[in-house]
Amino acid sequence: MKKIKAALFDLDGVVFDTEPQYTVFWGAQCREFHPEHPGLEYEIKGQTLDQIYDAWFSGELKEKQTMITERLNAYEASMNYLYIAGFEAFIDNLRKQGVKTAVVTSSNQQKMESVYRQHPEFKKLFDAILTSEDFDYSKPHPDCYLKAAARFGAHPKECVVFEDSFNGLKAGRAAGMRVVGLATTNDAEAIRPLCDEVIKDYIK
Repeated sequence: MKKIKAALFDLDGVVFDTEPQYTVFWGAQCREFHPEHPGLEYEIKGQTLDQIYDAWFSGELKEKQTMITERLNAYEASMNYLYIAGFEAFIDNLRKQGVKTAVVTSSNQQKMESVYRQHPEFKKLFDAILTSEDFDYSKPHPDCYLKAAARFGAHPKECVVFEDSFNGLKAGRAAGMRVVGLATTNDAEAIRPLCDEVIKDYIK
């Protein structure tokens, strides 16, 4: 394996321990619009907003998408963005070794502004921050990770992806990169087939 030149991180469940908060939000929406499907909020974990809308809020519910998006934007603005245990020290160590770092997230710029307000230091942790506005295709398509590698002039084999969701893990694999799975959103055994390594946090 070539020397690692770039470490590429998803955001939710990888940098920040936010997935439990999203479960609360989507639990409320699912109980309101899909009471016939209890537990739906757990089934849609790790999916992009477009994927959730296409699968569960299309047809007669399509007119509700704007309202739900407004609710989500307001919710994200007040969320607690707490780093996964050990993350700050881990990324600091990577950068001291000359490894380029990037966030590669399906989140939009509006949400990132909420992150920056809580964490003024956030941008300094990364050499690049790529959001949904930068990609043509959503995960599990590898587009986002290939674009991040290209940003650094790195070959896919010189990159390592840190992901928690099935779609994200598949995207990293499809990009031909080494994949480290975080067992923060899904059980370790469930994600292991899609990973080269599974960790629960960044504490050694």
